[in-house]
Amino acid sequence: MVAIDWITSSVALRFLADDDGPIRLVDLGENSSLFSSTYNRAHQPLVEVMSPQFGNDTSSNSGRHSGTHLGNALRYVRHEETTTDGIDRLVIEQSDPATGLTCISTFDALPGVPAVRTTTTVSVTPGKPAMTLWAVTSFATGACISADINALDVWSAKSSWAAENRWTVQPLRAAGLIATQPSARGETCRSAITAFSTSTWSSGTYIPAGAVQNRVTGLTLAWQIEHNGPWLWEAGERPAWSRHLDNLPVGSEEAAGPPTEDHTDDAAYVAALGPTDTLHHWSYTVDAETTFTSVPVTFTVADSFDTAFDQLATHRRAARRSHPQNDALPVIFNDYMDTLEGDPTEAKLLPLIDAAAKAGCEYFCIDAGWYDDTAGWWASVGDWVPSTVRFPRGLDFVLDHIRSQGMTPGLWLEPEVVGVNSSAASALPESAFLQRAGVRIRERDRYFLDLRSEDVRAHLDQAVDRLIIELGVGYFKLDYNVTPGPGTDTNAPSVGHGLLEHNRALLTWLDTVLDRHPDLILENCGSGALRSDFALLSHLQLQSTSDQQDPLLYPVIAVGALVHILPEQAGNWSYPQSTMSDEMIAFNMCTGLAGRLYQAGLLDRMTPQQLALVAAGVQTHKDTRNLLSHSTVRFPTGVPSWDDDWITVAFCGTGESYLIAWRQEHAAREVTLELPHLTGVDVEVTQIYPPVEALAEWTAVRTNTGLTLKASEATAAARMLRLTPR
Repeated sequence: MVAIDWITSSVALRFLADDDGPIRLVDLGENSSLFSSTYNRAHQPLVEVMSPQFGNDTSSNSGRHSGTHLGNALRYVRHEETTTDGIDRLVIEQSDPATGLTCISTFDALPGVPAVRTTTTVSVTPGKPAMTLWAVTSFATGACISADINALDVWSAKSSWAAENRWTVQPLRAAGLIATQPSARGETCRSAITAFSTSTWSSGTYIPAGAVQNRVTGLTLAWQIEHNGPWLWEAGERPAWSRHLDNLPVGSEEAAGPPTEDHTDDAAYVAALGPTDTLHHWSYTVDAETTFTSVPVTFTVADSFDTAFDQLATHRRAARRSHPQNDALPVIFNDYMDTLEGDPTEAKLLPLIDAAAKAGCEYFCIDAGWYDDTAGWWASVGDWVPSTVRFPRGLDFVLDHIRSQGMTPGLWLEPEVVGVNSSAASALPESAFLQRAGVRIRERDRYFLDLRSEDVRAHLDQAVDRLIIELGVGYFKLDYNVTPGPGTDTNAPSVGHGLLEHNRALLTWLDTVLDRHPDLILENCGSGALRSDFALLSHLQLQSTSDQQDPLLYPVIAVGALVHILPEQAGNWSYPQSTMSDEMIAFNMCTGLAGRLYQAGLLDRMTPQQLALVAAGVQTHKDTRNLLSHSTVRFPTGVPSWDDDWITVAFCGTGESYLIAWRQEHAAREVTLELPHLTGVDVEVTQIYPPVEALAEWTAVRTNTGLTLKASEATAAARMLRLTPR
């Protein structure tokens, strides 16, 4: 028996291995005093590996990533604990004696962070044949989720254009996994609840995060996959008899059948991976000289869903790149959404710049089209030379006007593509493009650049440095509106691995840009929020949360984003218009205030009263952004669903808290909010936006565990409140 207890200042992990079995992560918690005494149900191996030579042992003909032959064949070799610059690290090495496959699991815990980041590095020992990999788990465990399978719920979030961050929960069993005939082969089921994404929109199908929660105790195991490309996670159950297959010869497992039909110790598991062969056309061959390291996954456990994701937020704050704006959170105006819509000109921009400055904005970003001399902007991206048609006195004249109004100028870029009408499309060599079978991948009149290419990086560096040095740009919105499919086979062992290398090269390039220009702010946008992963957000400063243009539909997206995006990085559009009522202007502004205020709208057409209401919202963001950047996010009416009548979110500091509530027109006038952190605390409730002199104050009545809010009107409306302990 091998037993490893890894105990840091903020988290503790326990690993076990039978003499004839692989290492398993069997327990985790804030400290070792919370560890269980029995682990007969925590039998998921720490690492699972798929290859052409070896598939599954315990789930034959299954697409799951639990019960692989190689995962069961691994045996403990060594482990090592170190601490460097305050970061605690545990390394566990396992090897398969028969094949020489070696897996090194690395666990890192940042100071004061009750979460752990892990990767798996795979190689083959010298003298053994090379092995082709089809899938490698970064994280796999049954810890903390196997006490009662019938009580488990699985959280996931579907995502699509203008409908991002749609968190839902379903039972692991019943609606999730159905019961089959267990006596046939001793398995309760061979399926799993899965979430995944493909190509380069890492959140284009699902958000790269999830959780399994015990609905009785609240205990929640949560994780996030930190990759800006394809990934997969799955939650399922595995039969107890799978542990008895560890020593069976290859090919004999099915014939042997289950040694028992007793399902008392059947257990749940979670597995999280980067790209795989089945879903993402990924494979890679390792040997004694060539290794592969999986994408990072960070995981944690807590007594509730909110607390678990708060602990992941603590990890994000500790792990993200340091930047001067991380606490400053300047207000950005962007001219795209419901404003100029990719058609900026000097004549349109000058009055809009003046109005944005009057509203209190601190940055002004000119979105798509500033480089295009035609009526369209789509197919001409890539050269990044200012239009002389749109700006007869030069783009620098407009940028100077932005500075004269006390704001920092910004521009939109889509650096990873070039339009078919751009000169870059013909000037760059063929090796600069993602290709399949020697043909450039083309999507909607764009070609995809390969960030592994020195020519591509030089092209982008020249453009970025020129715009910063010559034009004084201090902000770039980095967009990404098309995807290349599974990847590229140019200089790559597989299509999926070519894409993985490109994605990793992108992160490296972004760091080099910020190293040269440390005050530059980079916004992450992927056709809205279709690329909202922590791999990118650990490098970039903020994230667009959606392209949703209906203000009534945006709050559920904005609040759902806060589960996996830091509030100080969640850039929520606010696009009020002169045609809106004051209540709808305030509704828009409250959406922006539920994170990083990202202002838009034709403010130059507003009346002084309307512009004053917008300016009051901008000032509210400035007054609250310090707390926002350190806040704990809570969901007083629960994590929202798409059709909720009321949507609420609270940002809790060490003293006061801020609460935002949106009411749809058809909703009941009253709503009860759960704020357990204020139980037993006498609080003063103050409406801070909209100003009470502009719009009526909502009634707030204290309850034992929260508040009851009553709207003052029957229309769709929103309010932001401050809760201050007396």
